[in-house]
Amino acid sequence: MARLSPEVSSLRDEIVALRRDLHRHPELAWSERRTAARIAAFLEGSGLALRTGLGGTGLLAEARGEDGPTLLLRVDMDALPIAEASGASYASAVEGTMHACGHDGHVAMGAAAARALAGRRGPGTVRLLFQPAEEGEGGAQAMVAAGVMDGVSAVVGVHLWNELPVGTLGVKAGPLMAAVDRLRIVVRGRGGHGGAPHRSADPVVAAAHVITALQAIVSREVPPTQAAVVTVGSVHGGAAFNVIPDEVTLTGTVRTFDASLRRSMPERLSRMATGIAEGLGCRAEVEVRPGNPAVVNDAAVADRARRAAARVVGEDGLVEPEPTMGGEDMAVYFERAPGCFVFVGSANPARGLDQPHHSPRFDFDEEALLVGTQFLVEVAGEMLA
Repeated sequence: MARLSPEVSSLRDEIVALRRDLHRHPELAWSERRTAARIAAFLEGSGLALRTGLGGTGLLAEARGEDGPTLLLRVDMDALPIAEASGASYASAVEGTMHACGHDGHVAMGAAAARALAGRRGPGTVRLLFQPAEEGEGGAQAMVAAGVMDGVSAVVGVHLWNELPVGTLGVKAGPLMAAVDRLRIVVRGRGGHGGAPHRSADPVVAAAHVITALQAIVSREVPPTQAAVVTVGSVHGGAAFNVIPDEVTLTGTVRTFDASLRRSMPERLSRMATGIAEGLGCRAEVEVRPGNPAVVNDAAVADRARRAAARVVGEDGLVEPEPTMGGEDMAVYFERAPGCFVFVGSANPARGLDQPHHSPRFDFDEEALLVGTQFLVEVAGEMLA
């Protein structure tokens, strides 16, 4: 059982109520205006210094102490374009939009921790950042541009995690989440009649061979001791059953942990796609657009986060999570200051609360909100001691 301070325990009902309100009213990237207003209202009268409108919808709450380092605690706010099918009494009231990744819970934990930290005394300053547009939309970059990292010496973030049971905290030094790059390949051929393929250069057949050949990069070029993923997620080409089109467009994602491997992937992908296409009488145009880098937790910060986590869930509740090929723009902050991203166990299979993230049936055990809030309070004290 988590060890909760009286202050955090007293906020239980408010934390859950805030989370459920945000869940009913999800907002997509860059439209989190109601969410930001609810956070500001929750923190009204707390004595925290607030900055609103960061990047448009971001919010920063600051608890200023005596001279000392500045710690940034970051949570995200945006929802996903998914129609909810959880059946919860607090399910989304916005058609086609839901909190399917726990960001509503992140906001509730961050806002409650901000309230709990508002009256802290001692060295250093704690900044609570409520970031918009985490879901691949450049939110972290916008926050950095707004100056949230100015003077920051360390960063800690949390993510509710349905891969771990409620009552646990996952802390790991080193690589935790993968770099995420976007892939676009246009295979151009020469269209014609479906009954006379010899008069055409068929980009559909070429694209099909390209898709399967790309997997050989991971299985035959990437060292087995390194992790990489190449996924083609969409194929667009043609409009009629009996017409060979002029072109086919493929889009996908490339995931890696190792920085040098990541840098090598555009050349590998281009070489494979262009070679296969040319061998079939077509040509391929390959674009790899860089996304967020890998989330790599700093060893020293992770050690202090581990100590804070143990105070909340005990040594038995402290786990080292497996790295995931999912991505996170938390990595953008880590390019500017050492940090640690921590998973807050949120699954409860006995209650049916163990659906994967980004599922229309996603939900989590709200007891995790108390664990995450207490951890944020504890890690602030640990980092600024």
